[in-house]
Amino acid sequence: MKLKLIPVVLTAAITSVFTLFVAAKFQNHISVFQDRTSLPVNYANYKFTGTTSAPPADFEEAASASVQAVVHIKTQTKGRTITSNGNDIFEQFFGPQQYYLPPQIGSGSGVVISPDGYIVTNYHVVSNTDKVTVTFNDRYTAEAKVVAKDASTDIAVLKVSESNLPYMEFGNSDDVKLGQWVLAVGYPLTLDATVTAGIVSAKGRSIGINSSQSASAIESFIQTDAVVNPGNSGGALVNTKGQLIGINSAIASPTGSYAGYSYAIPANLVKKVVNDLTKFGAVQRAYLGVELRSRQNVTDQTISKSRSEGVYVFGTPENGGAYKSGIRKGDFIVRINDVNVNSEPELLEQVARYKPGDNVSVSYMRDGNAYNTTVELKNINGTTSALKGIEAGTTAFLGATLRPLTSVEKNHYGIKNGVMVTHISDGIISRQTSMKKGFIIVNANDEQVNSSDDIQQIMTQDGNVKLGGFYPGNNAMYYYGIKINSEE
Repeated sequence: MKLKLIPVVLTAAITSVFTLFVAAKFQNHISVFQDRTSLPVNYANYKFTGTTSAPPADFEEAASASVQAVVHIKTQTKGRTITSNGNDIFEQFFGPQQYYLPPQIGSGSGVVISPDGYIVTNYHVVSNTDKVTVTFNDRYTAEAKVVAKDASTDIAVLKVSESNLPYMEFGNSDDVKLGQWVLAVGYPLTLDATVTAGIVSAKGRSIGINSSQSASAIESFIQTDAVVNPGNSGGALVNTKGQLIGINSAIASPTGSYAGYSYAIPANLVKKVVNDLTKFGAVQRAYLGVELRSRQNVTDQTISKSRSEGVYVFGTPENGGAYKSGIRKGDFIVRINDVNVNSEPELLEQVARYKPGDNVSVSYMRDGNAYNTTVELKNINGTTSALKGIEAGTTAFLGATLRPLTSVEKNHYGIKNGVMVTHISDGIISRQTSMKKGFIIVNANDEQVNSSDDIQQIMTQDGNVKLGGFYPGNNAMYYYGIKINSEE
């Protein structure tokens, strides 16, 4: 039996020796074959030395420069007494009641944009304040004057009497890309200057927040995941070069504190608004002359499922620039001055960068064919002239949307003239009166009014204006007094 096992052992030994010899001789070839058929595995600290990968962004220089130009804004509002409108049963018997609103304080952030003391912040930070102070990064504090403000874009401009200030240069917000690293700089939660980092997660976002303070809101936010909290409003959104690419304005949060997304007003829009506010005291709002609908809000299935890009034109008033340039209902606007627009917020942002009288190139699609035209933009009054102060629009100044009464409404109420207040946001009416939506204004300083233009003309002539009218279903006349000069 043992003799029979000897040949088997010898055969196995010879085979093993032969296998080791072959493996040693062709080791390099086997290694190459394995590299080609399996994925490379490396430790987490593996350092790639190739030239196709960019190094991580370094925010040190951008952060150091930014905090020097971002300021802490503190606001104070005096206590005031307001009178109710007397529009309930109790007040009809005992007369209008007066209510006292106690003093309030608030805080936010701002960005110095010039060495001679101009500072940009949010409208909602300083919208209803009596005193504004700013504290610089070196703890120096100065009182600031509110130069002008715009509720539609949520931008305000302040001025301090200082010189040789560190300031931040505007970057081009059109160059901002998804996934780009950015910094948010401000004074959150009353802390000192704070810098957080994140990436751009979306562009052209509209979240409806500005509509609470303006009936003609413009929103085309840069969305980021940089941490922003209460107090950051008005602070800077900065790229890795240290350039200002946005003004932080809002957060999406069920609690009021940061919950994942923050929103900044694009720098290109901010720059235009700031220039208008400092030069004219009001934004020179330009209108294309189109009624728009988002694709998801279009009920026509053929249109909503169309592969056409752009923004659907729901209508073109005949007195608008778009109609005169050949644009019609059913067209899809795809570009404004060679900048692609795929949503209503993107289109409104592009148009908002121009002023009345400017000509813009508009590309649009109709029945699958591409067209291009030039549209002359107009102001809210349908002209191309620059408007100042109150002339910039009754809606913007009063903080209310007005519409003329129809002939049917006039007959129903038994009146010959009047305008209805259809929306009230933050403005002179909400700050100085208790007027409610639905109020019908029939006279201003005892002069009959039939349109917002009539009220505008009276406001430009008198420093104090008394608006008289009634609420539907109530025969009593109510009068609201407003002081124009106190809001300039």
